[in-house]
Amino acid sequence: MKSDNKKNKLTRLEIYWILYDVGNSAFVLLVATILPIYFNHLASTAGLSEVDYLAYWGYAASVATVICALIGPVLGSIADTQNYKKPLFTACMMVGVIGCAALSVPTSWIAFLAVFVIAKVGFNASLIFYDSMLTDVTTEERLDAVSSCGYAWGYIGSCIPFVVSLVFVLMYDSIGITFQMAMTIAFCLNAAWWLLVTLPLLKNYKQTHFVSEADAAPQTGFSARPKSSAASGTQSDTSARKSGGSLIRNSFTRLGHTFKEIFQQKKIFYYLLAFFFFIDGVYTIIDMATAYGSALGLDTTGLLLALLVTQIVAFPFALLFGRLSREFRTEQLIRFCIGAYTLIALFAIQLDKQWEFWLLAVCVGMFQGAIQALSRSYFAKIIPPEKSGEYFGIYDICGKGASFLGTFLVGLVAQMTGIANAGVAILAVMFVIGFVLFSKSSKMH
Repeated sequence: MKSDNKKNKLTRLEIYWILYDVGNSAFVLLVATILPIYFNHLASTAGLSEVDYLAYWGYAASVATVICALIGPVLGSIADTQNYKKPLFTACMMVGVIGCAALSVPTSWIAFLAVFVIAKVGFNASLIFYDSMLTDVTTEERLDAVSSCGYAWGYIGSCIPFVVSLVFVLMYDSIGITFQMAMTIAFCLNAAWWLLVTLPLLKNYKQTHFVSEADAAPQTGFSARPKSSAASGTQSDTSARKSGGSLIRNSFTRLGHTFKEIFQQKKIFYYLLAFFFFIDGVYTIIDMATAYGSALGLDTTGLLLALLVTQIVAFPFALLFGRLSREFRTEQLIRFCIGAYTLIALFAIQLDKQWEFWLLAVCVGMFQGAIQALSRSYFAKIIPPEKSGEYFGIYDICGKGASFLGTFLVGLVAQMTGIANAGVAILAVMFVIGFVLFSKSSKMH
C-alpha cells in the first residue's frame, strides 16, 4: 500500500504544472463574473443601451477567439522546436497578466474592450503551450490523473482571489473606497495571483519532446508514440536557430504535414470531430449560465454565488474522475461524462425555477472539470509528443470554434422559436453527435 501511495504521489514538476491552472483559472472566473459587471458600468455611463452592451461584449470575445484560432497552430508548431516552448509560453502568459492588471486603466468602454481582447489572446495562447507541456511533465500512465488535478485545483484555487475580489466589489462603499478603486484592486490582485503561482513552472520546466530536422519534411508513415523524440531533436535546435525565417517556414511545413497526418489517422480525426461537438455543449453551457440566471430573475449577487458553487463542486469531482481513470479506461469515463451532459441539457430545456438553476449549477460542476481534463489527457495520449504544440494548437481551434458556434446556435434557435430555453435543445443534439463520433474514434487503432 505504501508503494502505491508513493507511486500516485505528484512529483514537484507535476505540482508546478498544476499551479499554472490555479493561476490562469482566476482570470477565467474574473471574465465570467466580475468583468461583465464592470464593462456594464462603463457602457451605461457612456449611454450605451443594454442591446449594444451585449453586442459589443460578444464582438470583443469573438475577435479574441478568431485571433487565437488563426495564430494558435502556427505558434504551437514553432514551440515544437527545441527550447522554444518555454519562451513562447512566458511571453503569452505575461501578455495575459499585464493585460489583466491593465484592465483597471481605461475609463472608456472602447479602450476597455481593446485591453480585454489583448489579455484574452495572451491567456488563450498560453494554454496551447501549457496543454502541450503535459507530455513533458509526466508519464503516459499518469496523464489522466495529472490533467484532472490541474482542473480540480484550478477550480478551487481560483476561488481564493475571486472571494477576496468579491469583498471589495460588493462592499466597496462599506469599506470606504470608490467602485473604480475596488475594480482596480480586483484586477491587480488576480494578475498578481496568476503571475506568482506560475513562477515555479517557469523556473523548473524543461522541454523534453521536440521535433527533429526530418519532421519538417513530408514523410510517409506515422507513429503516434515515437521511441525517442527527445534525443532526435538535438540537431533541430541548431539548424532552427540559423534564422527566424527558416524557423517559421519549417513550422508552416510541419503544420501542413500535421493536417495531412490528421486526415490520414482516422482515430485522431474522428476524435477532434467528436471533441468539437461535445465540447461545444460544455462551453456553451458555461458561457450561457449567466444569461439563464438573468432570465430567471436572479440578482447579481445570486449569479456570482451560483457560479462560485459550480467552481467548488468541480474541485472534488475532477479529482474523483482522476482517480477513477486508474480503474476505468479514459474512453469509458469520457462517454459517461458526455451522457451526463446530455441529460443536463435536456433538464435545462424546461428550466423555469430558481432552485432548478442551482441544481443545474451543481450538476455542471460535477462533470465540467472531468470532461475537460480527460479530453485533454486522452488527446495527449494519441498524438506524437514531440509535436504536441502544433497538435494542441489544432485542438484549441476545435474548442474555440465550438464555443463560438454553440452560443450562436442557441441564440438562433431561441429567436426562431421565440422561446429562450428552446435554444438549449440544440445542445442535447450536439452531445449525441459527439457521443457517436467519440465511440467510433475510441474503437480505432
